[in-house]
Amino acid sequence: MVHKVIILGSGCAGSTAAVYAARANLAPLVLEGHEPGGQLSLTTAVENYPGFPEGVQGPELVDLMKKQAQRFGAEYKLEIAQEADLSRRPFTIKTSENTYQAEALIIAAGASAKLLGLESEKKLIGRGVSTCATCDGYFFRGKEVIVVGGGDTAMEEALFLTKFASKVYVVHRRDQLRASKIMAERARKSEKIAFIWDSAVADIYDLAKNEVTGVRLKNLKTGKEEDRKIDGVFVGIGHEPNTAIFKGQLEMNEVGYLVVRNGSKTNVEGVFAAGDVHDHVYRQAITAAGAGCIAAIDAERWLEAQGHK
Repeated sequence: MVHKVIILGSGCAGSTAAVYAARANLAPLVLEGHEPGGQLSLTTAVENYPGFPEGVQGPELVDLMKKQAQRFGAEYKLEIAQEADLSRRPFTIKTSENTYQAEALIIAAGASAKLLGLESEKKLIGRGVSTCATCDGYFFRGKEVIVVGGGDTAMEEALFLTKFASKVYVVHRRDQLRASKIMAERARKSEKIAFIWDSAVADIYDLAKNEVTGVRLKNLKTGKEEDRKIDGVFVGIGHEPNTAIFKGQLEMNEVGYLVVRNGSKTNVEGVFAAGDVHDHVYRQAITAAGAGCIAAIDAERWLEAQGHK
């Protein structure tokens, strides 16, 4: 069976694309991917998505979108795309369980935030550990937070957090920033930002309380460790777009984000991209949803032009 549309990813971009494609009678198949629900599934309170004046839990929001898409006939499968052949149509997508074919493909596989790799970090995500200052900064009004990283991402996070936090500590492994001069200068000029050089976060407390109360910092030059009381930890070491299976087939930038033109079109006809898989600037739930809408409409019009009913 050849599907009219296969959508890779089930976050805001993927499920919005599924709603639009299903309503256009395309019966999309959604392969949910290794992070079903995308990054919102790791977020607790979402307060900046329109239509929820009291806020909404991240997992609840993505579940509502999924149910809406299913109501119109979208099919979801808890499978991960492992191989893709875009050299001819129909396109072929392989998972560990099945092989699928599609006339059109919407890639909404997102980008995974790079993490420090600590057990405590994983368990405290959404409970004081965050990878998105724009999403969560508001919850740290008047509090002291740490931003981990030394590049532009970390500086953007730190500067945004100064709007809310009383103090922002930037913890960096080296003794100078990797960020662009202009971003580094802005951060240095802020009275609310202080730098902790040559250091790494060795652990995050407190798992027993299920919230962030402090960190253990390790000086990488001296090996000395110290505990510091803190209210939040923002990991700002970048994101990795989930595009590895398309290397050599789709145009992407040096980091791996897909390049789109004229809306959501990639360099391969019939392949469209939506959300964090190409957007490394805004990375919001609402912009991902908008991109999913664009990709579904582009795919529908393209299929129509090919003579598919």
